[in-house]
Amino acid sequence: MTAAAAPAGAKSSMAYSYFVVFILAVVYTLNFLDRQIVAILAEPIRKDLNLTDTQLGMLGGIVFAAFYTTFGLPVAWLADRARRVWIISGACALWSLFTVLCGTAQNFVQLALYRMGVGIGEAGGSPPSYSLISDYFPPEKRGVGLAVYSLGCPPAR
Repeated sequence: MTAAAAPAGAKSSMAYSYFVVFILAVVYTLNFLDRQIVAILAEPIRKDLNLTDTQLGMLGGIVFAAFYTTFGLPVAWLADRARRVWIISGACALWSLFTVLCGTAQNFVQLALYRMGVGIGEAGGSPPSYSLISDYFPPEKRGVGLAVYSLGCPPAR
C-alpha cells in the first residue's frame, strides 16, 4: 500500500497514528504471550496430557517455530500487495482460534497440530504491522512509531 493509498487522514493526524501503533503494540503483546504460553504452563500441560520432556520441548520449539518462521515470508510478501489491516485481522483471528483449540487438545498430536496453526496465524502479525506503521508515520517519525510498537514485546535475553 502506498502513501497515497493510506487511510484517509492518516498522514494528517499524528494522534490517530499513535492510536494505531498502540493497538498494534497490544496485538504484538498478545502475540508474544501466545508464543510463550506453552513454557508458562509447561507442568500442567505435561501432567494433563502425559507428555515427555521431548514432546513438551517440541511444542514450544520446532513445532511452533518452523511454521512461524516459514509463513512469515509469504505474509511479508502479501503485506506489500494486499490490505494490511485485513491481513493482521485475519492472522489474529486465526491464531486466536488455534489458541482456543489448544485448550481442547487430548493428546500430543492434536496439541502439536494446533500449535502449528498458532504459528501460522502469528506469522501474520509483525510483517504487515511494520508496513502499516510505515503508512501512518512519515520517514522522520517512523523510528518512534516502530519503537512504540516494539514496546509490545520484551527483548530476548
